[in-house]
Amino acid sequence: MSTSRIHRDRAEGFTLLELILVMVILSTVLAMAAPSLRGFFASRQTHDTAAQILALTQLARSQAISEGIIYRLNFDTKQRTYWLTAQQAGAFEELRTGLGQVFTLPKDMVMELEGIEEEDMDMFLVFTPQGTVTAGTVRLIDRRGLALEVTCPTVTESFSIVELEYNNGRYISKQNG
Repeated sequence: MSTSRIHRDRAEGFTLLELILVMVILSTVLAMAAPSLRGFFASRQTHDTAAQILALTQLARSQAISEGIIYRLNFDTKQRTYWLTAQQAGAFEELRTGLGQVFTLPKDMVMELEGIEEEDMDMFLVFTPQGTVTAGTVRLIDRRGLALEVTCPTVTESFSIVELEYNNGRYISKQNG
């Protein structure tokens, strides 16, 4: 074997020391980024839950109009769950579709309800065949204090998601504050 071939083979690979150094650098960068990534995923959960509730309100409203029956988006704050029901033969029954399942809030999230209808300890938003809804608010707050509202100000408007900030002991809309 010639000397030029030996040098060429050595130049194509990495030494063990170089590989260890790269691993140390990558580990350090990941260790510094991990806390901020944890917060990112927690806030994503809040946004995803708000988007899911918003989607259920849109589905309930459109189904109530198209089927000519009353729909409800039900809430159980103790069990931390929410689900859709439709009025069938005078009683409210769970839907027999994938969206009829009972959804559970993530464990680090709190749900507050305002303007929600109540009947026999049941809490719900109502969607009528005429297209009207309960003007109410579902506030979601995660453990870091991120707060989002799925809200409808009047019976004829649609629900929307509003991001809130904590100011002087209460939550206010970021766009108004």
